[in-house]
Amino acid sequence: MRRPELHIITNGKQALDDVCMRIAELSDEAKSMIDVLHIREKQRTAREHIAWYMALKKLLPLSRITINDRLDAAIAVRADGVQLAWHSVDVWGAKQMLPSRCLIGCSVHNIEEATTAEAAGADYVLFGHVFETDSKAGLAGRGVAALQEVVAAVSIPVIALGGITADHVANVLKSGCAGVAVMSAFFSTPNSETALRKIRDELDKRR
Repeated sequence: MRRPELHIITNGKQALDDVCMRIAELSDEAKSMIDVLHIREKQRTAREHIAWYMALKKLLPLSRITINDRLDAAIAVRADGVQLAWHSVDVWGAKQMLPSRCLIGCSVHNIEEATTAEAAGADYVLFGHVFETDSKAGLAGRGVAALQEVVAAVSIPVIALGGITADHVANVLKSGCAGVAVMSAFFSTPNSETALRKIRDELDKRR
């Protein structure tokens, strides 16, 4: 069985230096536990996204760094990964502008969006939010049952997002999803390496 993926997503609240420090302080073993690092900085310009990409590529392999939404920045750096939001350029359009090696993910919230993304050629989808989360204050989580329905509806990998901690991993993976994405569980904790290892351990138990 393929190893369940672990995606780490920046939270838009920290400076680049802080994010780089958290990654740099990880042991090499812990860094290898991160399958994808998403640069998700909605308030930042394309130029700032490029600066983030150039800084983070010194800490992680390029194949593991994805730029969220900012297709202009992804094109400029010839990124190996891009994550499209509902308001982004569609998958077909993105494929015309990005290197053929670039993995394209789509953020989805229901079966219709997931099947549309798959039909358009997305390599994977990020489904959320599964549980209640501070980044979606006041909105109830869609739940594991909704996640499972999306997993059953598509043949491409589905990554679960939203309020996920190590305690949720076993339940989430029962849906058949390909892995999890976390934000606060990594960036809002005093010890990112300990948090990362706990989540990775739970993922590896379910291989």
